Amino acid sequence: MPRWKALPEELDPQVREFTGQLRRLVDRSGLSIAAVSDRTGYSKTSWERYLNGRLLAPKGAIVALAEVTGTNPIHLTTMWELAERAWSRSEMRHDMTMEAIRISQARAALGEFGGPAAPAAGASRTAAPPTGRDREAYVPAQGGGRSVPPPHAGVAAVAPDQGRRRRKMTMFLAGVVGALLVVAAAVLLTDLGGGGDDGGAKNVAQSPSAAPTTSDPQLPVGVKCSGADCTGQDPENMGCGGQFATTASRVKVGTALVEVRYSKTCAAAWARITQAAPGDKVSITADGASQNGLVNADKDAYTPMVAVTAASDAKACATLTTGTKGCTEEQ
Repeated sequence: MPRWKALPEELDPQVREFTGQLRRLVDRSGLSIAAVSDRTGYSKTSWERYLNGRLLAPKGAIVALAEVTGTNPIHLTTMWELAERAWSRSEMRHDMTMEAIRISQARAALGEFGGPAAPAAGASRTAAPPTGRDREAYVPAQGGGRSVPPPHAGVAAVAPDQGRRRRKMTMFLAGVVGALLVVAAAVLLTDLGGGGDDGGAKNVAQSPSAAPTTSDPQLPVGVKCSGADCTGQDPENMGCGGQFATTASRVKVGTALVEVRYSKTCAAAWARITQAAPGDKVSITADGASQNGLVNADKDAYTPMVAVTAASDAKACATLTTGTKGCTEEQ
């Protein structure tokens, strides 16, 4: 049985109740998170986030879990809809808080930039009188303050307050223009990047100037290895499980079920054992290579992958703590 972590305290009550229901379904099924991942087509990492309250499971994952655990999907979907609304409200409150913080920071920055500049340390507050022909244009400030030159002939003098307002307005307009330029650059880069992995792949396929493809297989999004590169790798971490895997052969060894799991996409196979006891061992063998797995408290386990050219090349074996042994038949 999985040992669940405590849910976050800030979690909405509706989301907390829904997450607890998901945990109970998994507990009653007797499946580990890895087994749930393998049978629903959603990664183990994703299910850990769903079941620990860090992310709300999508509707597709909920329907898949209902099928795997024999639960009425209508009731589970109803609870999901309530949790989804609560999750959206929480995200909206978070977004509004962050927006208020950004506005406050922007106002403080604009006020700082628009204020009068402080005099440099050690500098005299009274300017020295000019010499030469500038002497006639020099007008001392009233009250012994800093002296300023008068406006040039034919140019109206600008009041200090009006000058500060103009500087503030200039800084504000500069900030707006800068923000617009950043947004435009982000949109341009998004369009050039194709909007993600799928979009990038489409752009490469449609562009007449795309570079020629290499001999490496074109793997689906999320799949990280193929063939020899998969040997010794975890099938879930490499994206080879779920929808890309099938059971090629199986055998009952005592009370345990041993299977050869095969992924044509990854050109690899691995062994899986379920309904086992802690300490039971499972292995996969193909073309002289082998990988091993050990059952823990979850009562199931799977091995790392071995590269295969066909599912029939792989054989899975189990050795139970009771001494019982058995293997799948080679095809």
